[in-house]
Amino acid sequence: MSLLRRTALAVLPLVLAVLPAHAATVASVESPGHVLRVELDVDDGRIGYRVFRKGMPLIGTSRLGFLFQDAEQLQRNLAFTSQATRSVDETWEQPWGERRVTRNRYNELRTRFTETINGKRAIDVTFRVYDDGLGFRYEFPDQASVKDVRITDELTEFDVLPDATAWWIPAGEWNRYEYLYDRTPLREVSQAHTPITLKTADGTYLSFHEAALVDYSGMWLRRVEDQRLKAQLAPGSEGWKVRRSAPFSTPWRTITISDRAGGLVESSLILNLNEPNTLGDVSWFKPAKYVGVWWALHLEDRTWATGPKHGANTEETKRYIDFAAKHGFRGVLVEGWNPGWDGNWFANGWGFDFARATPDFDIEALSKYAASKGVHLIGHHETGCAVSHYERQLPKALDLDARLGIDVVKTGYVCDAGQIERQDVEGGPVLREWHDGQWRANHQLRVVQEAAKRHVAMVDHEPIKDTGLRRTYPNWISREGARGMEYNAWGHPPNPPEHEANLVFTRLLAGPMDFTPGVVSLKGRGGQPIQSTLAKQLANYVVIYSPVQMAADLPEHYEQHPDALRFIEDVPTDWEDTRVVNGEPGDFVTIARKQRGGDDWFVGSVTDENARTLSLPLDFLDAGRTYEAQVYRDGDGADWKTKPFAFVVERRRVKRGDLLSLKLAPGGGAAIRLRALE
Repeated sequence: MSLLRRTALAVLPLVLAVLPAHAATVASVESPGHVLRVELDVDDGRIGYRVFRKGMPLIGTSRLGFLFQDAEQLQRNLAFTSQATRSVDETWEQPWGERRVTRNRYNELRTRFTETINGKRAIDVTFRVYDDGLGFRYEFPDQASVKDVRITDELTEFDVLPDATAWWIPAGEWNRYEYLYDRTPLREVSQAHTPITLKTADGTYLSFHEAALVDYSGMWLRRVEDQRLKAQLAPGSEGWKVRRSAPFSTPWRTITISDRAGGLVESSLILNLNEPNTLGDVSWFKPAKYVGVWWALHLEDRTWATGPKHGANTEETKRYIDFAAKHGFRGVLVEGWNPGWDGNWFANGWGFDFARATPDFDIEALSKYAASKGVHLIGHHETGCAVSHYERQLPKALDLDARLGIDVVKTGYVCDAGQIERQDVEGGPVLREWHDGQWRANHQLRVVQEAAKRHVAMVDHEPIKDTGLRRTYPNWISREGARGMEYNAWGHPPNPPEHEANLVFTRLLAGPMDFTPGVVSLKGRGGQPIQSTLAKQLANYVVIYSPVQMAADLPEHYEQHPDALRFIEDVPTDWEDTRVVNGEPGDFVTIARKQRGGDDWFVGSVTDENARTLSLPLDFLDAGRTYEAQVYRDGDGADWKTKPFAFVVERRRVKRGDLLSLKLAPGGGAAIRLRALE
């Protein structure tokens, strides 16, 4: 299908600016629908910007600039010297995703500021302003006085003016992104990972994040005073936080803004600020569901290490392949298949071999057996923190995967203190890098690029955060980057009922998450209760987006719940369109998605610890069609604490304009298939 593409450009040459009528404002730009306005000023030689929404101030004057190692700071003695503008309105198609066609409509302002003293260095600041948010980045142009750039601090600020509540997790701590979300006044935030989500006193929702994190350090946000947030780049082992050769551009600093919490989820701002697909045809990647020995490992029924309970053995893997084939699941993930898991591997992965299987795992025969049943093995590469050790073996490991038809690989980066280990020369000194520092960002992209050469897609656990690079590299399909299902096996505390409704409006604003849902037994290690009803486990397949979704529980548990298994079999992982019907961070959310390549819609609705009755208007259905609503819901008296398996399946005919009422139990949910009828 050819895409409609409409691009209107109005480019002004970079010319010397005339003194503006209002001395405080040197340049400005509005969004296409005049919802947002950004103004830039220079005050005593310092650059600042501010944001207005519907004419009201939202972000107060916020400073921009840098500190460098072995160079003068770039934050004072700057003068506005030129500007250029353009407008873009285009559509582009995702090869897979939450929606097939995305509109990219913005007005752009590119400004240049030049020092009035010293080396007369110049820096460009570019804003792209959409009706639902904005992105801005710095560009270091080609100039004789700036070549080797070593950034020690980025001075970017976000001064939020209205009183606001924040949903956030701490940054710069040992457990990476795997924390429960805090809900506090913005004034009580310390240092947060992005995305961080806000709701102002007047009901405006904001999400601060970044897009296109390439060859740069990830940005944390530190509250410096009142409601002013400041960029804090993840540190590096060599003293600077970023080292680049000019010319170069930084990642985009982003603010998504909406009147509805659901508007943050529906926004394509992050994807639009990334470069288009560089890989070409990626139809070799198939969005799908998978199973595996993973949950048995977390229950300690099986082990990663070899021995009598080794999960990755030939016969056990065949059992999962047979189950996958019977129920239409494309993939089987097997962790612990390779040497290195015996002994103390945690944060000590220097003994892993990524191109050889253990003696009890016949990878050649299993690949052929799986292929004979229409199933693919999913590869697994756990670095155990020894990232350079993994990278040196990467070509050989990916060659093995490609030869055996393993076209999806899950990686892991389990480390202590939130830091990975690098060893630039084998036998040389071992350095420690933050999970989201520049070195890790470059490593992760190298892995994705090497995998793409072999038509292998990547799913990362303990990852660097998602910043929309799946648009540019669509084989980077999913990642963890938050508390997933494993915390329900052994976490103290496990994930609370509000967790999924928090993730939708925080972590998932960055991109797909490999949450590994579908534990229908509702029990973790030692019988620890999962704080969820059975219906909510099904709803998570729609609520938590990923193009690869795991049916995480054991095969025998699914056989005990055939109705639940039926929905998991039916629900797609690739979508034509996505609508957020309702929701509030940490409280509840209802999401409707239309199947790509089909006419059916699927709905997922989840709540926190509170029972709720939510209205579901079916306005998103196609007009003139009748649908069978297959409703998987909490039964009478359902409650995650006392009656989690109370579960009902209902069917009724519906059409566009009808209204369904969803009664959600404490910790509960509802999952619906709206099957289009002829």
